[in-house]
Amino acid sequence: MGRLYDLKENYKQVANMLYEEDIDEQMVLDTLESIEGEIEDKADNYAIIIKELQGDAEICKQEKIRLEKRQKSFENKSKLLLNRLEEVLRETGKTDFKTSLFSFKIQKNGGLAPLWTTEDLRLIPWDFLKKEPNNSKIRQLLEEQNVSWAKLEERGESLRIR
Repeated sequence: MGRLYDLKENYKQVANMLYEEDIDEQMVLDTLESIEGEIEDKADNYAIIIKELQGDAEICKQEKIRLEKRQKSFENKSKLLLNRLEEVLRETGKTDFKTSLFSFKIQKNGGLAPLWTTEDLRLIPWDFLKKEPNNSKIRQLLEEQNVSWAKLEERGESLRIR
């Protein structure tokens, strides 16, 4: 059984043979049939490997979900302990001290100050708002008419194995 690339080249050669006048049609059909069988076998083998890899990917996905849940649990427990420790340190007034292992200090956060804005966007001047295209409205419009500033592109193709 040849490589998939070689089989593809064989198909090209058979297609070129069809344009030659002195080639026997039966020979072309026999060659085509033998290549077809090889490609079908090769496609089956590819599909087996593809399905195995997809199964492995699904196992990894499930393991990722499990580990993300575990990570979240560790993060939540860590936050809980940190908040509890901060609360105790504030209550006791011990906001800046060192031990043999760590230094502890309650201080203001760095960076930019948190920003609050109203939810009523009409109250915010236009200069401070971002404008983004509404894709669903644009798609709706393109179903009714053509416009110069937008178009629907062709969908791609992909191999599906069932």
